[in-house]
Amino acid sequence: MTDRVARIRERLEEAFAPSALQILDDSQRHAGHAGARSGMGHYRVRIRSQRFRGCNPLERHRLVYEALGDMMQTDIHALQIEASDDEGS
Repeated sequence: MTDRVARIRERLEEAFAPSALQILDDSQRHAGHAGARSGMGHYRVRIRSQRFRGCNPLERHRLVYEALGDMMQTDIHALQIEASDDEGS
């Protein structure tokens, strides 16, 4: 696991206490893209948490972006998010 993936995991676990969390680093698939040239990465996150109950998809994405904070400007060029509550919705 890369240091970035570990930091993403740590922040999401702290913010959401997820019942399921998967983080995939897709950076190698995007070699040559602007973000990759600058050293930032491409990631996919699947997260399931009670914290998302009652939130629509846009709200869930905003919560994830907030939890990652400055990493969205310094480490993450692209982030694909699948966020659901513990009931799978």
